[in-house]
Amino acid sequence: MPNLIVATARRLGAAGVPLFVLLAALGGSGCTFTVESGDASGTRREPARQATWVDPFADHDLIDLTYALSEDSLYWPNGSPFEYERQLWGTREDGKWYAMGYFATPEHLGTHLDAPIHFAEDGWTNAEIPLRRFFAPAVVIDISERAAGDADTMLRPDDIDGWIERHGAIPDGAIILVRTGWSARWPDWNGYYGSDDPFDTTSMHFPGVSTAAAERAVEVGAAGVGIDTASIDPGNNLAFDAHRVLATAQLFNLENLTNLDQLPEAGAYVVALPAKIEGGSGAPARVVAMVSRD
Repeated sequence: MPNLIVATARRLGAAGVPLFVLLAALGGSGCTFTVESGDASGTRREPARQATWVDPFADHDLIDLTYALSEDSLYWPNGSPFEYERQLWGTREDGKWYAMGYFATPEHLGTHLDAPIHFAEDGWTNAEIPLRRFFAPAVVIDISERAAGDADTMLRPDDIDGWIERHGAIPDGAIILVRTGWSARWPDWNGYYGSDDPFDTTSMHFPGVSTAAAERAVEVGAAGVGIDTASIDPGNNLAFDAHRVLATAQLFNLENLTNLDQLPEAGAYVVALPAKIEGGSGAPARVVAMVSRD
């Protein structure tokens, strides 16, 4: 059967369909479609071929962990806001619709990725992070109950070890997602940054990751750490100690996540794809979780 699939795909490739597309389509199972091919003169017709394709998400719920970028997007207080302008938006002279806009954004705004270079001189830049690391099992650790009573609380090593006791070893290359419940405050500046003056970075209070927990994340082989607050470090830590531990070990961070309450502690899979900025220290990212209905 594999040889028949390849041979069929090559014949169809002569008609201009890319071979890798055909091989992908012909290799699955599921809904059926029919294709036909012929030679350049059109005098010879191949028998119709049937191929099938599996929907890999048919038994999964897709959970968006990303805030939409807008002028309401929260940004680091000494940074700059997201800007969007509709340049052309309406009916052209020929009566047909056309829409196009312009946007400008800092790297670290809204739901975004911190590349290791952000806090480690020898760290990977945004475009250098191996692509495979953006596709990973999700390890969800909920500290929202503590955070509700203490805005300065942090993920601790025993939180990670407790997850291991309940679910077994953390999968190599996993992304640890820290749920603090802080996403309920988005996009209220004062509430989210825990400050009466959120542009005063010395007065911020929100949960984060302790230095010891960052070291534990490195020890267990995580590829990255994400959180539903403005920073991996708590708001009262402007030394960014957890950032530095993770970045030195080439782990990336995901910040300003949402909908972590819709994920199980174990069993979900996360895809975190940042904009590929050459030499960038980070980028806005689209982060999606796949949760099996089983």
